[in-house]
Order: sequence, then structure tokens, then C-alpha cells
Amino acid sequence: MPDPRDTPAMRQFTRFKQRHPDCILLFRIGDFYETFDDDAVTCHKALGLTLTQRTEGIPMAGVPHHQLENYLRRLIQQGYRVAVCDQVQDAKEAKGIVERAVTRVITPGTRVEDSLLDESAASRLAALAPADLRDPTRLGLAAVEVSTGAFTVFETSAAALADALAARGIDELIFPEQPGLAGKLPPALARAAEVHGISCTPRPAWHFRPAEALEAVRQQFGVATVAGFGLRDDELAVCAAGAIIRYLLETQTPTEDSAGATGVPSSARPCTGTPARQRPTLAHLLPPRREEDGAVCILDGVSLRALEVERTIRTPHGRTAAGAADGSLVGLFLSSPGGCRTPMGKRLLREWLCRPSLRLDEVRSRHARVALLVEDRRTAKALAEALDGVQDVARIGGRIALRRATPRDLVALGRSLARVETLAAVIHSAPAFAVSLRALESVREQLAPVARRILDACIDSPPQHLREGGLFRDGFDAALDEARLLQRDAASWLAAYQQRLSAEHKLPGLKVGFNKVFGYYIELPAAQARQAPGALTRKQTLKNAERYTTPELEEFQEKVTTAESRAVERERLLFDGLCDEAGAVLPAIAAFAQCVAELDTLACFAERALRRRWVRPEMTDEPVLSITAGRHPVLEEVLGDRFVPNDVQLGGARQRDSETATEGESGAAGGSSPDSLSRCLAASLALITGPNMAGKSTFIRQTALIVLLAHAGSFVPAEAATIGLTDRIFTRVGADDALHAGQSTFMVEMTETATILNSATARSLVILDEIGRGTSTLDGLSLAWAIAEHLVGPESRPPAGETGAPQGPRTLFATHYHELTELEDRLPGRIRNLHVSVREWGEQIVFLHRILPGRTDRSYGVHVAKLAGIPAPVVARAREVLASLAVHHSVGQASRPAGSPGAAAAIPPPSPAGNGQLGLFTEFLPHPAVDRLREIKLDTLSPIQAFDTLRGLKQLLDEP
Repeated sequence: MPDPRDTPAMRQFTRFKQRHPDCILLFRIGDFYETFDDDAVTCHKALGLTLTQRTEGIPMAGVPHHQLENYLRRLIQQGYRVAVCDQVQDAKEAKGIVERAVTRVITPGTRVEDSLLDESAASRLAALAPADLRDPTRLGLAAVEVSTGAFTVFETSAAALADALAARGIDELIFPEQPGLAGKLPPALARAAEVHGISCTPRPAWHFRPAEALEAVRQQFGVATVAGFGLRDDELAVCAAGAIIRYLLETQTPTEDSAGATGVPSSARPCTGTPARQRPTLAHLLPPRREEDGAVCILDGVSLRALEVERTIRTPHGRTAAGAADGSLVGLFLSSPGGCRTPMGKRLLREWLCRPSLRLDEVRSRHARVALLVEDRRTAKALAEALDGVQDVARIGGRIALRRATPRDLVALGRSLARVETLAAVIHSAPAFAVSLRALESVREQLAPVARRILDACIDSPPQHLREGGLFRDGFDAALDEARLLQRDAASWLAAYQQRLSAEHKLPGLKVGFNKVFGYYIELPAAQARQAPGALTRKQTLKNAERYTTPELEEFQEKVTTAESRAVERERLLFDGLCDEAGAVLPAIAAFAQCVAELDTLACFAERALRRRWVRPEMTDEPVLSITAGRHPVLEEVLGDRFVPNDVQLGGARQRDSETATEGESGAAGGSSPDSLSRCLAASLALITGPNMAGKSTFIRQTALIVLLAHAGSFVPAEAATIGLTDRIFTRVGADDALHAGQSTFMVEMTETATILNSATARSLVILDEIGRGTSTLDGLSLAWAIAEHLVGPESRPPAGETGAPQGPRTLFATHYHELTELEDRLPGRIRNLHVSVREWGEQIVFLHRILPGRTDRSYGVHVAKLAGIPAPVVARAREVLASLAVHHSVGQASRPAGSPGAAAAIPPPSPAGNGQLGLFTEFLPHPAVDRLREIKLDTLSPIQAFDTLRGLKQLLDEP
């Protein structure tokens, strides 16, 4: 019995599948992309496709060719890798099996088509090169945004890997295979990728070897050394860069599959149905740029999540899509009126918010440009109008290099590049934009001719694809016009030709006709056939007529019957020519895209500042943080004027004890002098106490967001702000666990806190919310106390008369451990108390959401429980317990037994009558041993008497 798989098509499929075993292979057959075997079963489950069988025992499922992108997007979103196998030969020309080739491999990190990408978020591929995979402490990384060609390299540690991947929007990570690991990362590194849902792909280890990697980089960029990129030949980052280039060459520019399928050298055959010179390239890939240490204010993955920069805590894993008002900081800018107008601006906005600048001159430059746009509304309006017409030229340039551009891409590129002169004219008279103006002028001479050429050649409403032509204007190309004329005007030509022949040869009965069998013909009645001139060649004899042809008519027939295909082919050649022209200026297109992105992002910042009355922050190199009437940028959009602003003062010049002593205790709400908060300037740590739901968490998060916005280059929601450069923003907010990693809620809390204590510097900003709540009260209080002392500096007690110990990071510490407020007295000038003000009417409380100097000793938890809907009997019982319960945790104060001076009274039994069970905290049964122990006079006992007394107490305890 013949093998059902032993057919030309299945043999071809099997060869391609063996070359791409880790991919779902979409195999083009006619108008469908088919999958077979396990791939078909996978697509059946992932896409809901119908599972069929054309041959017994071979599962099969397919998708229509015109719906390919939709199904690709769904597969990639679910983490699958896909290889697309196309027909690269016209079926009419094939002798036997149609030639096919894998034209592209799509993975989570190598997407370039708009339908597969979010225009507001970068999708990056990263390569990881460890010094030693078994001990991966030092890591070299390279990151490429394949759709735009942006290429960066850097080094990091295993501990910081997860944060490095999260901040850069990595979707796929390649790494060297290692014997014994079964194609997997070591557990420590694998967890870093799993946390953020990053796809991991093993690659041959030799791709990461220094010599091979260096050679790949040299060949790609045509250089003899990488020193011109600021890199050394032997560093780990170069190993990662070389490996990532090899991976891109294999997935984006496949050339060997064709030879493997048919034995024909790939260099002699197309891989996408176009001439060999049109093969995909990585020409858009920019030279690798080293990310400098200390160039950005670092927000680790925990801080990005806690501050809800890209998405809210309650939204699923993933980034905010363009236009999504989901409550995140990025969503605020993307969804608001006057937001970014270009895809490049949206991506750069996200980049700046996730990785704010730490360069003082760069931050001030951004602020200056935003200020100009806020003040000069005419320039701002003109800039917005000029930006409105700019499409995603960065990604279009990438698709042109990879030969995946569409007619609409080309026309969009032409329209966008034509804006270079308009943009330059808009900012010509704005001194703050001098750098942007120079960038535009440097590329104008290269881009303007390409834009004019495209717009002169192409129609205003281009087709989505070139399968039927229709992209180019009439009159642009003579050969194309001729082909189109034949298509449109064949009837009129034939009528004119018939009239001319009839007149020349005096044959009034001559007719020119057409049928599907014989094509075009000249027909004469039998009576006139004897007068047929010699120029006519007999073609067919009918009963009453004779049919002829001429060389001119045969030539016309050839032209007409092939006119459509020739027109489409001619448009393809013209299209490729324009793409070649654009491909020759890809570096200029990339520079233009970067300039547009910056202008768009700054214009977005200016619109937000004007709309919500944000102010320009004063940036300084001193570790100070002074904010007047600060507001939460997202909540004020929801609450408007109902949002209550608050001040914060941290860091700065130290004060002496003599100055701070006059301040005295701040007391409760309203009990401090008006300027007491401003005199807290020397303190680097503020302890914030107050009720639940009163706004402590909002206050500390809004402070962090204001610092972040200032470093990103935006104005800030406040009346005034002075912000010292901040190297890192740390947060420890909320309750979370990592049970999959064997970590409880408290373990996660302590791990995050350990990171802060080990990494924070005097330039850092630390946001802590309820440290120590995941364990017992005494354990949590002790830890919180020690952590607070550690954060203000190594000395627990400053020298007499001076508070000037080495300053710790600027810290906002929200807590319900009211005992911590004693630290203000113990560490004067270094820790200050703040509290959230409330007002009470009977059993009701009103949250004022005002942060004031001083301390509080109540959390109003029972009141909040009532507001949350806790049943009334439970609330009533909680009030009874609270009224009688006094558990003392003061440092140095010993617990006292019930009945002694200062001890808490026993908890009253619940109503109705008690059930005889002891109280939860302070009740105990009387015992003779305890009574005897109270009567002992230790000062009068001799050693032998003490021994006898101890023996007697033991006997009392042993008695039933």
C-alpha cells in the first residue's frame, strides 16, 4: 500500500517542517495556508479551526490567504512561533510541483506588520550572553526593535535581569543552548522572563562565541572593528549583538529554504516572488548603541507596577493600548485630547515614562521646549497640524528593508516625508528647538526628493496590495500607460483597424472579431474572399466566410491578452524601484522619525500642562524634594477640582537641634504652626500616619509620579516643585505573593524591601506603604522600626547639637504602627511625622485628605469596616473589644500582667451572656504559684533560700 505521505507536496512540506520544527508551518496551497499533523491540531485548539482530513491519518486545518494576518496575530499573542511557506512560482509556469519557500518566520519579538503590533508600544527582541551559563552573574544583553531597527547593548546582573527586561518592553529572549538544560534557561534567569511573560528561544551556543559574534556584527555593518560603536571586541554585549543578528538573518531574510526544497541555488531564485535583488535585508538595522550607566532614572518592575505607569494593577498582563483610558499614567496621555499624534510619539512617550532621563541638561532642555509650546500657542498649534499628517515612518522604513511594504505604506511614507519642510518652518524661529531644527535640515535634502517622487507617481487613495495593480497615476510611465490603454481601449482600436483595412483594400464586408478558441480574426464573406489581399493569412474556413489574421493583429492580440499581467508586473517593478529609492535613505528616515517622535511627545506634554495647569519643575543636583500643592496626575483627571492637593518637603540643608527644638511636638490635626511643615525640610524620611481610606497611599504615589514626570521632561501637577535628580524610584506597596516561586506575601514584601535597603542611595526616592503588616504585630513593628532607622543613615543617634548624619534616600513611609512616630524625637531633624487629617461627628468620620505635620494614634479601622459593609454585629463587637483592649508595644516597656498598675482591663464578654471562654489577649486563670511568686522579696533571699523557694514553686506547678 503506498505511503499517503509520499507525495510531492507532502515531501516538500516535510522538508520545511524539519527545518523549522519549533514553528507552526503555514503551507500555501492555492488560496489557503494549510497546516498538517500536530500543527493542525494546535491550530484547531488555538484558533478554533475545523479539523479535517484530505488523506487518511493526516489531520489538516487551513486559513484563507487573505485572512493570514488576522490568524498570525492570534497565534503570536498566544506565544507560538510561525513559519510562513509561500508559493514562489506561478502555478501556470510550474512543471510538476510548484516551488515554495519559507519567506518569513514570525516570533513574538520579530513582528513588523502593523496588524501584529501595537502602534503605541515597542516590541523588542533581546539576546542574552552570560559569562558562564552555570553561574550567570554577569550578563551581556542586546535589544533590537525589529520593526524600526533600533539596536542597543548593555550589561546587567542576574538579579537585575527581570527589571531590565520589563523596562525595555522585551517580548522574546534568545539565549545559548547548554548541555543538560534541555533547551531551557537556568531557573534563576527563567523566573525573570516568566514574571513578564517573555518568550524564550534557545539558539546554538556557537552563535554567542566572541569570534563568531564579532564577525556577524562586522559583516552586518561593513566595519573592520566595533570600536567606532564604543564597544570592545571581547565584551559580552558584543556576543549578544552577534547572536541577535544571526537570528534576524535566519528569521527575516531566509534564503536556504528554497535550495533545500528543490535543489536550485537560492541565489538564482526569488524567495518572495520578486527578483533576487529584491530579497529582504536588514538595511534598516541601526548600529548598536551602548546604554550608558546613570543615563536614566531606574524604575524596576515592582515600581512600574505599583505606580501603574503602563497598566493598572488590576488589568491583565500587557501594555496599555493606544487610546485606552485604563487609569495608567501612559493611558492618561494616550487617551486624553491633545495626546500624541504619531505612533513614533506614542512609543517614545512610553519610553520616557518608563525610563526617565537622569541627565540634568537633557531634562532641562525638554522642560524648556515644553515651556515654549505652553507659552507660544501659535507655534504649538502649527506644530500639531504639521504632525497630524505624519505616519509611522520608522516602521515603514523597516518594512521597506524587509520587502514587506504595501502600496499604502509607500504613499504614507511619501506624505510623511513631505512634512519635513513644514516641520522645519514651524520651529525655525523657536530657539529652544535648535537641535531639532538642525536634525530636520540635515535630512531635508535627502528626503524631500524621495517624497516628491512617490507623491508624483502614486494615486491619493492607494490599494491595499498590488495583486491587481492600480497604484500609479496615468502618465507616470509610458509602458504602464500602454498596457492600461490596451485594457481599456481594445474595442476602439479594433474598430479603427477594421475601418482602415476595409478602406485600404476596398472590402466593405470585412469584419474584425474575437472568440475564445481562435482569438482575434478578420472575417470576409465567401463572395469577397477571392479578393483577399496577400497581407491576410488564412486562419479558418466557415460555411459562408473565411477568417484571416495579420502580423499586426497577432501582435495586438498578444498585447491585449497579456496587458493585465504586464500592467501588474510593470507596477511591481515601479513599486520596487520607489522602495529602492526609499531604502537608499533609510538612515535619514530613521533620524526624521526620531525627531518627529520627540516633537510629538513634547507637544503632548505641553497640551497636558496647559489643560490641567501643570507647572515647570525646578530641577537641581541637590537631593531635595519640595512640592507645593501636588496632585495625582491620573486621579485629578477623574476628580477634577474635587481632588485635594498636598505639599511634601524632603531632604536639603541640615538644621541644628536648637532650631528644631523650638518647633515642639506637632500634635494632632491643626495643632502645629503654619510654617512647621516647611521647617521639616532637613528630614529625609517622613512617617505618614492616619486612617485607612484617607489618602496616604495616594499621597506617596503621587509624589513618586511627580518625580517621574519631571525626569521624563514633562511639567508636573503642582503649584510649584523643586526636584533633585533621582537615580532610582523604589516602591513597596500593596500585598502580593509568588506562590509559584514558593514565596508568601510576607516573603515577597521582605524581598522587595531588601532590594531597597541594599540598593537605595542618597539620590533615590523610596515609597513604603505598610511595611511589616504580613507578620505578627511585634515582628512587623520591630522590622519597620529598624528599616526606618536604616533609611535615614548609618547613625542611629546624631552627635549632640547637630543632626547632620549622612543622609539616606528621600523616603515617604506610610504606616499604621503609631509607635514609629517616636522616631521623630529619637532622630530629630532626620525623621518627621505627617498625618492625614480627619473630622469626627459622633461615630461618623469625614476624610479631609489633607497631609499635615504631626502624628496620630488612631487608624479608624472599625469605621472603615463599617463603610465597607461589614455586618453590624461584627462592627459592634469590634468596638467593644477596641474600647477595652490595650496592647502595649512601646520599645523598652515590659508587658504587665492583668491587675497590675497600668495593665489593660479584661475584655468584657460578648453580648448576650458569655460562654465561659477566656478573653483573647489579657485574661488568665489564677494559680497559687503566681500568687506565691508575687509575695517573694528577692532582696532578702540568700542563695539557699532562693533555691528552696524555686523548688516550692515547681511543686505547686506539678500539683493537680
